[in-house]
Amino acid sequence: METQKEKRIACFKAYDVRGRVPDELDEDLVLRIGRGYVAEVRPKGAIAVGRDIRLSSDALSQALIRGLTEGGADVVDIGLCGTEMVYFAASLEGMGGGIMVTASHNPRDYNGMKFVREGARPISSDSGLLEIEARVRTGRLGRVRRKGTCRARDILPGYIERLLSFVDRRALRPLSIVTNAGNGCAGPIIDALAPSLPFRFVRIHHEPDGNFPNGIPNPLLSENRPPTIDAVLEAKADLGVAWDGDFDRCFLFDEKGGFVEGYYIVGLLAERMLKKTPGAKVIHDPRLIWNTIDIARAHGGIPVQNKTGHAFMKERMRAEDAIYGGEMSAHHYFREFTYCDSGMIPWLLVASAVSESGRPLSDLIAERERLFPCSGEINRRLDDPKAAIERVRAHFAPEKPAIDLTDGLSMAFGDRWRLNLRESNTEPVLRLNVEARGDRDLMRAKTDESLALIGGEP
Repeated sequence: METQKEKRIACFKAYDVRGRVPDELDEDLVLRIGRGYVAEVRPKGAIAVGRDIRLSSDALSQALIRGLTEGGADVVDIGLCGTEMVYFAASLEGMGGGIMVTASHNPRDYNGMKFVREGARPISSDSGLLEIEARVRTGRLGRVRRKGTCRARDILPGYIERLLSFVDRRALRPLSIVTNAGNGCAGPIIDALAPSLPFRFVRIHHEPDGNFPNGIPNPLLSENRPPTIDAVLEAKADLGVAWDGDFDRCFLFDEKGGFVEGYYIVGLLAERMLKKTPGAKVIHDPRLIWNTIDIARAHGGIPVQNKTGHAFMKERMRAEDAIYGGEMSAHHYFREFTYCDSGMIPWLLVASAVSESGRPLSDLIAERERLFPCSGEINRRLDDPKAAIERVRAHFAPEKPAIDLTDGLSMAFGDRWRLNLRESNTEPVLRLNVEARGDRDLMRAKTDESLALIGGEP
């Protein structure tokens, strides 16, 4: 039988900490994680600590700060914010790292933490997270020579200035934009940006509220999209934007209320960044790839495939000095944002593309959807996901597909179609993505065939 301690340590995931409060994550464990972080990272500057709007985040943030200061680190408390604001703060001069208290889009009784080192360098299972876990599990939390201090700091003005540096405000048109913050932390940032932009914002679910009265903010789920779609249609808006709770992901809707798959936004942003920096590298995940590769090469860029996950992507962004990185799950990474992901920069760039082109968003992506139709990510809950992966692999093996195991199982059937099947790093589900070249009917048929083999529940 598992001990309580083993259950708690289970909240350490591949690239963050995430678990149910208080069963898997409580204030005592968070305090010890703070101590373990200091002992492992040995920061030379202050640690930025931020938190999302969840009801447990304030208490867990205070416990984390106690752990950090008891471990000897100084802390800069930046308060209620989005995850990318911790990245921004950690990149500032004199800072030694950062920790965000958030569970992003998980259920309301969950919480967690995301970690970076000095310069906003990510910490994942490949780069220190397992070592922090081991310290917490074994009690090797280091000797304390001095107790650290904690002070509050307002980083909002500098952060807003950094966001605005990504667009030419003189070229922006007075677009109508629906914003759905999902009662998470994005609303105040829209309010801070608004005076510097010509846009007319239609704000829904705008006020931060940890009770999430309109449901957990996760626009990747189709059942969460109707409020944004309805608002776009009612306002006759040029586009809609919706965020998850800590707004490190943003999701786009066109002027018709159509949800735009993140895959095509990756291609649009890659094109935009490469026009400014020809010959640069673009990092992409393995789930859906052909459109991104095609656009990157067409604009003189170098596409580089990497394992899925925000910490892994940030590590590869730095290693390759890439101008941009994109995951079809709506994480977007930028060299000029310390190689980190942002949920604010992407929609600003899309609004800029609509403004400068004079074309609606639906028109900007229509050709790419035709050339590279995709299924979008389809999740299935299974008792034995590994067995399902093997069933799919064995079924298609006679067709002799090209196999890639960068992340899960990718199978490419010449230039006709391909699939990627992978277990989630954060949820007990199997994720399927299918794409084809210019053949939507083939894509749909192969999606249905694959789902029949996988089984399970949506």
